[in-house]
Amino acid sequence: MSCGLLEFCRLQEIKTVRDYLLRDQTKPVQEKNQTENELSWDTSDWESAWESDNNSKEQEATLVEEATELSAPWLQECIVSLSPCSDLLVVAHEQKAVFLSAKWRTDSGGKDEMTLDVSWSGTLSTDEGECVSSAICIPLASQKRSSTGRPDWTCVVVGFTSGYVRFYTENGVLLLAQLLHEDPVLRLKCRTYEIPRHSGVTEQHEELSILYPAALVTIDGFSLFQSLRACRNQVARAAAAGSDVVQPPPLAYKKWGLQDMDTIIDYCSVGVMTLNVFDQMKNASILGGFKASVKGSPPAMSQCVTVGGGPYTGFYYAVEGSSQPLLSHVALAVASKLTSALFSAASGWLGWNRNKNEDEAVQKNRPKVEPATPLGIRFGLPDSRRHGESICLSPCNTLAGVTDDFGRVTLLDLTRGIAIRMWKGYRDAQLGWLHVPEERISRENSASASLPRRHALFLVIYAPRRGILEIWAMQHGPRVGAFTVGKHCRLLYAGYRLLGVNSVTSQGWQLHTQQVCLLDPITGALRTVTVPFHLALSDKKSEGAKDMHLLKRLTTILRSSDLETDILENEAKNVLLDIKHSSMKKEALESLLSSKNIPVLCLTNIMRSLLSALQQEDPEQVDPLLQQLCSSQLKLLQLYTDIQHAHIAAVAECCQPVGSLDGIEGELTRVGPVLQRYAKLTSRPSVSFVQDAPDTPLSAQAFLSQIECTEDGQLRLIRRSETEWIQLGSFVFWACLCGKSLPQNICDKLQQASISPQQLLGLLLSVWLQREKEVLQNTEECVKNLHTLLILISNMGGAIEGSWDPQSVSPWWQQARNTLVQSHNSAAALLAAFVAHRAAKANITSRADSKLQSDWEAVSLELEHWLVCVRQLEDVVVLQTLLLLPTVGSAGAAAAQCSVKMLMEGGTGGVTDNVSKWVFRHNLAPKQLKAILHKGEDNNDKTEEGAGESVKEVETSQKDADRTSELLLAVCKRFPHSLSANLLFAHCCWEYVVQWNKDPEEGEHLCQAVEHLKLVSSPHIQLGICTMMWSTFIVKRFSAAAFLVEKVGKAPKDRCADGFVEMFLCVQDVGMGDKALTSFLGCCVQLLQILMEVDSAVAEVPAPELSVEEMWCGAEGPVSIADLALEQKGVHYPLVQHHCLLASLLHAAMTFSLKVKPLSLFDSKGKNAFFRDLTTIQLMPSGVMDPSLVLLRQEFLLRVLTSWVQSIDDAPNSATGSRPPPLPVSGPKAAWWPSLCLELGNLLQVNPDVLRRHLVCQLYNQGLDLQAEEVMLEVEDKDVLGSQLLVITGQRLSYSLLHSQNQTQPAMELLARLPPTLCTWLKAMDPSELRCPLLPLPQTSRLVGRLIEMLPENHAQYSLALHLLEAVDALTTED
Repeated sequence: MSCGLLEFCRLQEIKTVRDYLLRDQTKPVQEKNQTENELSWDTSDWESAWESDNNSKEQEATLVEEATELSAPWLQECIVSLSPCSDLLVVAHEQKAVFLSAKWRTDSGGKDEMTLDVSWSGTLSTDEGECVSSAICIPLASQKRSSTGRPDWTCVVVGFTSGYVRFYTENGVLLLAQLLHEDPVLRLKCRTYEIPRHSGVTEQHEELSILYPAALVTIDGFSLFQSLRACRNQVARAAAAGSDVVQPPPLAYKKWGLQDMDTIIDYCSVGVMTLNVFDQMKNASILGGFKASVKGSPPAMSQCVTVGGGPYTGFYYAVEGSSQPLLSHVALAVASKLTSALFSAASGWLGWNRNKNEDEAVQKNRPKVEPATPLGIRFGLPDSRRHGESICLSPCNTLAGVTDDFGRVTLLDLTRGIAIRMWKGYRDAQLGWLHVPEERISRENSASASLPRRHALFLVIYAPRRGILEIWAMQHGPRVGAFTVGKHCRLLYAGYRLLGVNSVTSQGWQLHTQQVCLLDPITGALRTVTVPFHLALSDKKSEGAKDMHLLKRLTTILRSSDLETDILENEAKNVLLDIKHSSMKKEALESLLSSKNIPVLCLTNIMRSLLSALQQEDPEQVDPLLQQLCSSQLKLLQLYTDIQHAHIAAVAECCQPVGSLDGIEGELTRVGPVLQRYAKLTSRPSVSFVQDAPDTPLSAQAFLSQIECTEDGQLRLIRRSETEWIQLGSFVFWACLCGKSLPQNICDKLQQASISPQQLLGLLLSVWLQREKEVLQNTEECVKNLHTLLILISNMGGAIEGSWDPQSVSPWWQQARNTLVQSHNSAAALLAAFVAHRAAKANITSRADSKLQSDWEAVSLELEHWLVCVRQLEDVVVLQTLLLLPTVGSAGAAAAQCSVKMLMEGGTGGVTDNVSKWVFRHNLAPKQLKAILHKGEDNNDKTEEGAGESVKEVETSQKDADRTSELLLAVCKRFPHSLSANLLFAHCCWEYVVQWNKDPEEGEHLCQAVEHLKLVSSPHIQLGICTMMWSTFIVKRFSAAAFLVEKVGKAPKDRCADGFVEMFLCVQDVGMGDKALTSFLGCCVQLLQILMEVDSAVAEVPAPELSVEEMWCGAEGPVSIADLALEQKGVHYPLVQHHCLLASLLHAAMTFSLKVKPLSLFDSKGKNAFFRDLTTIQLMPSGVMDPSLVLLRQEFLLRVLTSWVQSIDDAPNSATGSRPPPLPVSGPKAAWWPSLCLELGNLLQVNPDVLRRHLVCQLYNQGLDLQAEEVMLEVEDKDVLGSQLLVITGQRLSYSLLHSQNQTQPAMELLARLPPTLCTWLKAMDPSELRCPLLPLPQTSRLVGRLIEMLPENHAQYSLALHLLEAVDALTTED
């Protein structure tokens, strides 16, 4: 590790900045060549178009000129300041300035990089003749609690030659300006809060200081922070309100007149310091003489060091007073001449955005400047010929670097006031400091770990004349780094951090600041200097520095891939043995163990050499943790090698199974068809990464990372990720499971390594379950090998406790059961359960035989748990097979997973819930599901065989076309109670309504839910499901739809002019479009009708008793939907009917697009009863309704009937005299709309005979005479109907005689023979009101005959009807 010069940012517009700031100096020749016409120079653009040969030469000349201009020392002439956070750069020259802000962008390679782009540029000076003389960027800390150290905003402080100091935002907005002194500002410097390294360091206050040729002004940091925040807020408010005048708050400051020095060029404010008693007495004797008095405690003094001439450096001290404001007293020598330090508010504030007259008045009346308080020099370093140029204070406030006109760099000890070191040959040098903390890694095991963290100090010197950047260790250390850079760069060192930070707010902050940066004006690169801590160690033979270099060398060796194995082993071994510090050696060892380029054999040899070297050393000097790490890793490497060799070695003899396998073959034969169907469904191709495959060779590094050695010498497996865990298990056990390796050898190695049998059992079962596909391809062989491995691991020490009571459950076998019931790979879990069941039975039998007793209770207790586990896993395999069926149209969709634990935690409805989700995914129609269930019931009536055999029959009948029904019936037979018809239809209904609620636009889901609900035979369950559906999903959207239609006054359709607005409201309020809303309202009507039907049937049928299968009685979890349905209360029938009435009205309005305000059709009682809980009793409308309200209801129902008749366009069929085709069961053409209107009329107190008469007239008007004759039979008031039909007959005859285009001669003669009264009446008829005027004359003759039968002889229009009959008959005869 060595010094580095890293680029972290780049200026993209460096040439633009230069051209803007030095515009008057870049091209002085052009001004001389300009003619009187100022626009004449623009002709070069179009003139060069005809000079193609000269164009390339001019471009080359331009590039050379730009490079020459950028390489010129223009940046040395500018005022440059960089924020400590590197997010703002200010470059100023004379009156102009450019602000560059940090931005992040992505380069062509996809990497993010930070750039500094121009965010503001303009002129800063306001007074005539003033120029920028100094500038700094001060980041202000955020006051938010969530802040982590980033600045809230950055303030730009600029000093001018006129004496003004102005404060700006990052966008160039002036916050405040103040005239502090009438001399040019020489320097601006800031001091911010730093956390004291230890209790002996005095906590420094924040301040901003301004240096003038003979005065020093200091501003308290806390006061400045609050003032700047207030000014920024005022500017924001003024901009928002449009105001131009912003009154800034007062700013406190103090001013010292620095005396006894000829010229002052630069300064540094050291801060508050406290002298010891000896120095206090010495100073008092020198200043006050023999009789000087000494205070009881040394006073706190503020130190300031200046550089310039006469003397070369000057030291000033100001005694701190008892009051909180800074510098309330001066030094002892002038204490009698002063009464207090000067605190004054700014007497002259300068605003902005004023008019010209106000600016002139300000220029004439400059603010009064307060005089400075004299402060005499304490002492200095006199050198009459040497003049100081700059001074740079170290971060620890004890050292300072000074440059002079002789090309020297002097290091000052500020505590003693002496020069302690000097460098020569650095003319025009620029200085900076680096404060580097000690690395935490090197302090972990050192003796100084409990002490405060050490820090190193480095001085950075940039020599522009030589183009070199050097780094020197303090105080008398060597040069630790040197870089060749350009000769026109600028070294940027702030020396401060964030303003507004204190000991409380800085806790937990991570301040991201750069200490020293180098700006290259040619490339625009901004680079930072990095130095490692160990370079501060002055001794070249330092063991720490040597170890760091050895560690770096080892890293380089491990990264090289072209080294031979022997060379790599020797180099790594030598480096590792040469490292002295144990912490470094441990770090090198960890780096060695994590390297993938080193072979296992080399790694083992290196570890043996290192362990041997550690054992030969003095035990007191050896780190026990390092020795333990080395020995444990060597043990792991040996285990890895032994397992690898055991797998590679050829198996000389076949693996003999350990223990008896009696019974397993029969179990495999019994479940074979089930497993075959399961394997066929799980063998679908899937996508996976190569590195995640279980067959990927496990490297030694991965093996070491997953096993650790405990303090007692045992090995413990670490389960970090599932992929790595399976790779480890495959490396250890998979070869044994496949029969390629002897299980006995592997288990012996694992037992010798002292790995816990419990962890080995978990690892073995994880591999077995995860590699289910491979297991099912070679089931018998894998099962035998698993049985062998399980017996061997169970016989290890610590597996099954010797004191285990057979009357209790074994923890060992319980661990195996817990692993199997949690697995989603149910087929592999079932096979493992068969094996573990036999192994547990053999173990219990051997224990009973060894004790010479027969403990039947213990055998029954343990084996009963395995029997239950096996039966549950069989059920899960059948269920999982059903769930694995691919859905149509979604081949890539992941199948649902289930396990025994998931079903047990799913409650009593867990199985039903999984099957209902499967029904939804496969979109199985309710009628189709009902047919499948009835088919299963018929099969149960024919046979009474066990469920397991029926599953076998279903699985072996692979020639059946409908495998879905077979698998579903198989699952239903495994779960006869959980998948009963009522429970399955209830869960399917709930699943469909839940899915509909997720996407209300899918109205078919809600329709399917209602259809499933209709198939539930239990009225109690139906009632509960209806109530829960209504209260949970329906009522909110139903009320929103009613209020929306009431507000719009019609059905919200997108076919009208305002359709877009209405559809927007529909989607916003109800959450669905008009088509989905129509379907939703139809489902609401059906749901409420079901609710009314089952409410009356509940009292006649007892509530069903729900039960669960015996093997699944221990299920714990949420209550099933059926149980919740049975717990629901009964409903109030009139209230349900009231809601059904409203739903029917809304459905009709939406279906036929009618204008209506549905809630306005009810009185106040009816409106208040809507959308209430259906189980409560509400005050319902009763008695005779208001006639006007009844009239509105009647008009709406008549419009519904009219719209329905218009929608069924079957006039051609009626004309032929044949019966029309049957109407659909839903939609606007449904046949039940007239009966519904009559039912609604009875509920709404509308005369049904009016509705029937209107329906008959509309049917005749549509030409549907046959349907009209059927409805006519139910009409009571025949006289009124006859009068209405007489008009329709006259319109038909008028059309045939007067308005038809095919008028015949007989028709004209007949018209002449008609009675004048009839002829006049026919001419008054308007056939345009008929929707189907062209009908056969026999059909009209039949209608007239009906009229004669209906009208009594004494009716006023009876004679007119007779004339019509004669005319129609005559016309028919002639035709």
